[in-house]
Amino acid sequence: MSIAQTPRVMIVDDHSIMRDGLKELLERSGAFEVVGQAQNGLEAVAIARSLRPDVVIMDVMMPDKDGIDACREIREAAPNTRVLILTASTDEDAVIAAVDAGATGYLQKFSGKEQLLAAIRDVAEGEFTIPGELTRQVLHSIHANAQKSEITPSDGLTDREREILTLYARGLSYAQIAEVRGNRPLTIRNAIYGIRDKLGANSIQEMVVWAVRSGLLDEEPPHGAASEESGRD
Repeated sequence: MSIAQTPRVMIVDDHSIMRDGLKELLERSGAFEVVGQAQNGLEAVAIARSLRPDVVIMDVMMPDKDGIDACREIREAAPNTRVLILTASTDEDAVIAAVDAGATGYLQKFSGKEQLLAAIRDVAEGEFTIPGELTRQVLHSIHANAQKSEITPSDGLTDREREILTLYARGLSYAQIAEVRGNRPLTIRNAIYGIRDKLGANSIQEMVVWAVRSGLLDEEPPHGAASEESGRD
């Protein structure tokens, strides 16, 4: 999706009050177009397959098919559609399951309106967005439990690309990486997409998981870089 376009959003939640509230919030913001709604995971997959929205905002706990399974099926049926999990759950395992299913973002329902709107925009633009504390938990859990990839970071990536990917996998935003490296955010964004293509990853999320599993976070952060604890807020 071009960042000049208005992101097309689909809302999935089994509570009509929640769906209506989100729809009103997004429409009042003037920054998003709500193109569809669903009340369960089964409906979500069918409607997303038909509408192919830019972003699906989806709850986890729903009847007929939960948000994790629906996320996985939507990503398979519509690879260009990104999923933002929006849930009341604070369960770390749910976050990890969502990431493994292909979710590009994860946010809790008690987050503020501006944080939610920013997260939707980030997800629409291809950023992997999880609040700082959850980012640390997810990356550490993936790193602790996953086998190392057979591909090493030096295979095919330049030192510059490896540094940028390391910072991104630690949870820094495009703007934060640009500040560390003295680049423009757009330069970093283009570099991230170039790295994704070079690795053959199907998504930014898959690229980040690859980076963690490949041991990039084992390396010392570049001089002056914020640690993974900075988070991507």
